[in-house]
Amino acid sequence: MAQDQAFLWQVFQSVDKDRSGRIASTELQAALSNGTWTPFNPETVRLMIGMFDKDASGTIDFNEFASLWKYVTDWQACFRGFDRDNSGTIDGYELKNALTSFGYRLSDAFYNLLVRKFDRQGRQTVAFDDFIQCCVVLQTLTSSFRQYDTNQSGVISVGYEQFLTLVFSVRA
Repeated sequence: MAQDQAFLWQVFQSVDKDRSGRIASTELQAALSNGTWTPFNPETVRLMIGMFDKDASGTIDFNEFASLWKYVTDWQACFRGFDRDNSGTIDGYELKNALTSFGYRLSDAFYNLLVRKFDRQGRQTVAFDDFIQCCVVLQTLTSSFRQYDTNQSGVISVGYEQFLTLVFSVRA
């Protein structure tokens, strides 16, 4: 475990360009790899900083970084498990398998919509960082929906402004 901490400290220091002891989104983006030799999606980086930034400073310290690193590593193992063809991306079929295993039961049309929404390269596939963003956004929206779905019927009745409030107050 000490070796892991030493490695993480080395990574943290290498991206903490201003030596502030905290890293901002652009610095974190440099520390993360999505396996496609392209920068991590800035929106996914922002989302993760929001999740791990316990003091709401807009940056993360080393302890927050270590937690975030474990989170990304866990997602990476999950992603690789569903990337059946080892392409480094997940297609619609693989995304459906992943989300179904997480308990989602959605239409094929919706899975196709998710692929279009989270496919930044226009290849009808989802890269690792976009997969994280897709899953986190879906989970966050589901949690918000459940606040209104008190009888767990899968159906809610909300007014337009209530809907907008629901969507815009989601931290994703």
